[in-house]
Amino acid sequence: MGLYELVYRNRCYRRYESGASIDKEVLKSFVDLARLSSSAQNLQPLKYCLSCDRQMNGKIFDTLSWAGYLQEWEGPSAEERPEAYIVVLGDRSIGENFAIDAGIAAQSIRLGAMEKGFGSCIIASCDRGALSKILKIPESLEVLFVISFGIPGEEIVLEEMTDKSDIKYYRDSKDLHHLPKRTLEDIILH
Repeated sequence: MGLYELVYRNRCYRRYESGASIDKEVLKSFVDLARLSSSAQNLQPLKYCLSCDRQMNGKIFDTLSWAGYLQEWEGPSAEERPEAYIVVLGDRSIGENFAIDAGIAAQSIRLGAMEKGFGSCIIASCDRGALSKILKIPESLEVLFVISFGIPGEEIVLEEMTDKSDIKYYRDSKDLHHLPKRTLEDIILH
């Protein structure tokens, strides 16, 4: 799979097929991609918690909020839940500005996952306090977001925006997830 196709298919999947397993070594390989990626000032302030244990996954799941634009949807059913998670943390003892590194790391992790056939979703809407307690995260580490993983259990359709102000994704009557994207002409200044 070429880079264009990896990026094109790398969507925020919120429903996964059941039964697929992702072991800790696979999660470590994703984190290794992040480790090898660029870092602002080469500070490398990110840390990671990995989970592929069903019991721990259930506890992590309970701290997450899913798909803010889909108000009527409560999140994935028990059969559609992620098989694994990576919690991305910022180490305040190294620095305070994690945005650049976190974005680069997340994209590297997610592209690595997609290359192996796993969908993922960055979830920033979570109960950080509860998550920190569950994972016994030291106070010097800040929970930035969670990335979920599994075999994609939904189809996501990219479409060009017709109304330039309507950025909201939605599901149609066939339960297809539609994701409006600005056109290339709209984002390049002439």
